[in-house]
Amino acid sequence: MEHYDGENDYMHQEDDWDRDLLLDPAWEKQQRKTFTAWCNSHLRKAGTQIENIEEDFRDGLKLMLLLEVISGERLAKPERGKMRVHKISNVNKALNFIASKGVKLVSIGAEEIVDGNAKMTLGMIWTIILRFAIQDISVEETSAKEGLLLWCQRKTAPYKNVNIQNFHISWKDGLGFCALIHRHRPELIDYGKLRKDDPMTNLNTAFDVAEKYLDIPKMLDAEDIVGTARPDEKAIMTYVSSFYHAFSGAQKAETAANRICKVLAVNQENEQLMEDYEKLASDLLEWIRRTIPWLENRLPENTMQAMQQKLEDFRDYRRLHKPPKVQEKCQLEINFNTLQTKLRLSNRPAFMPSEGKMVSDINNAWGSLEGAEKGYEEWLLNEIRRLERLDHLAEKFRQKAAIHEAWTEGKEDLLQKQDYETASLSEIKALLKKHEAFESDLAAHQDRVEQIAAIAQELNELDYYDSPSVNARCQRICDQWDALGGMTVKRTEALQRTEKLLETIDQLYLEFAKRAAPFNNWMEGAMEDLQDTFIVHTIEEIQGLSTAHEQFKATLPEADKERLAILGIHNEIAKIVQTYHVNMAGTNPYTTINPQEINAKWDKVRQLVPQRDQALIEEHARQQNNERLRRQFATQANVIGPWIQTKMEEIGRISIEMHGTLEDQLTHLRQYEKSIVNYKPKIDQLEGDHQLIQEALIFDNKHTNYTMEHIRVGWEQLLTTIARTINEIENQILTRDAKGISQEQLNEFRASFNHFDRDHSGTLGAEEFKACLISLGFDIANDAQKRTGIMDAEDFKTCLISMGYNLGENEFSRIMSTVDPNRMGIVTFQAFIDFMSRETADTDTADQVMASFKVLAGDKNYILADELRRELPPDQAEYCIARMAPYTGPDGVPGALDYMSFSTALYGESDL
Repeated sequence: MEHYDGENDYMHQEDDWDRDLLLDPAWEKQQRKTFTAWCNSHLRKAGTQIENIEEDFRDGLKLMLLLEVISGERLAKPERGKMRVHKISNVNKALNFIASKGVKLVSIGAEEIVDGNAKMTLGMIWTIILRFAIQDISVEETSAKEGLLLWCQRKTAPYKNVNIQNFHISWKDGLGFCALIHRHRPELIDYGKLRKDDPMTNLNTAFDVAEKYLDIPKMLDAEDIVGTARPDEKAIMTYVSSFYHAFSGAQKAETAANRICKVLAVNQENEQLMEDYEKLASDLLEWIRRTIPWLENRLPENTMQAMQQKLEDFRDYRRLHKPPKVQEKCQLEINFNTLQTKLRLSNRPAFMPSEGKMVSDINNAWGSLEGAEKGYEEWLLNEIRRLERLDHLAEKFRQKAAIHEAWTEGKEDLLQKQDYETASLSEIKALLKKHEAFESDLAAHQDRVEQIAAIAQELNELDYYDSPSVNARCQRICDQWDALGGMTVKRTEALQRTEKLLETIDQLYLEFAKRAAPFNNWMEGAMEDLQDTFIVHTIEEIQGLSTAHEQFKATLPEADKERLAILGIHNEIAKIVQTYHVNMAGTNPYTTINPQEINAKWDKVRQLVPQRDQALIEEHARQQNNERLRRQFATQANVIGPWIQTKMEEIGRISIEMHGTLEDQLTHLRQYEKSIVNYKPKIDQLEGDHQLIQEALIFDNKHTNYTMEHIRVGWEQLLTTIARTINEIENQILTRDAKGISQEQLNEFRASFNHFDRDHSGTLGAEEFKACLISLGFDIANDAQKRTGIMDAEDFKTCLISMGYNLGENEFSRIMSTVDPNRMGIVTFQAFIDFMSRETADTDTADQVMASFKVLAGDKNYILADELRRELPPDQAEYCIARMAPYTGPDGVPGALDYMSFSTALYGESDL
């Protein structure tokens, strides 16, 4: 017997079938019937068939014919003799052909087949079925049994009463077979009339329809499946594989288009990565070119400040400017390696940057930068130490000069001030004390002036580079010092003379101030009260203000007597000032109040009294009118406000209930919207009343809790809510028609959505959305698993099988980014429906892409622009048209494009 290793090892378990199970008469009966029907479905193409599977294959002739039909190849010429040796020879030729196809035959010999061993014959036929009917089945990079099971699960997923988990008990109720037929040929079966509790009807319906319309022979009877606790797995697999081959062709065009889209998307992404690398490399090289000359500059400066600025600039370069460039250089290398890896994994040629922009070129330029940088900081520090020794003495001069100048600043203006001419007696005494203190301070600063002059002389002797400015500054200090001495003597004499004149009239000013202050306060308070812009809201408040005003008017005669007494004191002071010619400038050291202010304020009080009387009368009339307007507005607002709230609640209930079809719901909502719009005149009438209230400056209304803003906002929300609800129903109709979603599916989606929308907000949070997905059959699995960093073959196969169906936290985050792109943490019902309709893409190779283009081209060797625009999205269709070369074959037509060279160019096998 021949053995093999390699990609077909997965069949080893199937070859090592549970032979003991064949002892079960029910299973053996099912296998006989199924395998016989399967063999006859192929043998009839050659004009023959078998009746007894273990008898009709004994001479090997029909066995060899079967293999020729299903493989399309010619076997060795059979022996036509009737002897046992001839039969064994024919069977061995058949078995050798099976082995040549990479199938390991375990314990199956020609003698057992010739002897009519039923168990061995059924095992051999099962091996042939696996190799020629099941092995080539591939769904999302899975194959054989797993691929066929995944295909069944995919196709029956929309049918909530079908759950395919295996090839035995999952098919007993017959709904799985009916669902496969209905999914691809819905006109053949009225699936809605099937019942899970009537498996005989379901199975007979599926088998009869498959035999009549799909050319799938009846391989089992309904009684064979229903009558056993666990139907034979191999019989079911054989039967289901016939359905797969009958329907698999319908998906080729869709798969071809998806494959092309994915290939083009990868190619576009790689081109963008190349452009990004070129730009980043150019920017980094340009920065290095500009930085190196700056680091190579060793020209010293004359001042410490200039050299310190250079040092600070260098430190900013090391701390602020260079680190981001180090990161850019590292990122550039990472991006280059990532791009090369992506190109290699997608079978594209390696990326070759422009001349001078290789990673090695950037490393060489970076090395030149660090060479120029070396030693620059040490040179800067040595220069600073040299200048520090020279500048130390100059800094000492500047410090002492600055201290002295700061002390003398404003001293000349202070000594020349004639503030004593308008000062009071107490201010003159204070000025004298302050001046005595200044004289003492002036004498103490004599030593500092002498030190400044000595330091300036020393700098001149040492030939300091900035000696001219030092000498000029020293001369200004000495000149200013002499001027301060003369001004001090003159101010002393002026202060003493003024002090003697002011003492004679101080007592009279004091008496005036004691009487004038309280009277002035009384008048200011009266004016403030009379001019107070009162704000009242009721008639009672305005009556209280009128009573207080009458009491104030009764106090005016006594106030006039006090005014006349205070003016008499001021007249006495004026006589004394005129007699002694004292320049008092009309001020009183004890008060700022003067007779003119007293008289003016008194006149103002007399004017304000009648004005206050009139204002109180007018306000009383206005309050009566305001009360009428308040009651008029409140009467309408107390009706409209509750009406709006009631309508909002009714719309909320309508939006989550499901009564009738979507079109019925839409018609009902539009009628409801019309009744709401008809209510607008009452809102407009209330707006008119509100305008009158605003014009009257009424800001509160005790007769109602509703404001016009509440009514406006409620009205706008009511209109927006009914419009949004109508739009949601319209979008559901569009989604249903565009995606082919049935009314029952939409109702199911809405029911699930409403169930988890517990606050009736019309949206789902992330956790509500996850729970909703689980309720619809999605497996939200735990991400926790072993993390060794590697996968064995079986682990990797399991990972591939589960892609797209086993949603962990990462996959759920990806789904959330699709249904909630703005990251608001909520999912609308429309986004929910769009997600439930979405499908996944496929993988690609150059040959697959070429084959896909051939499908789109109708099996031609070229493709037309119109065919590309019809089958592909607009941007990717134009991408292909712009890059495809004209087709030059003898069978071409005008406008024909060469998709074969284009497909190979995508994978680097030719120029694009």
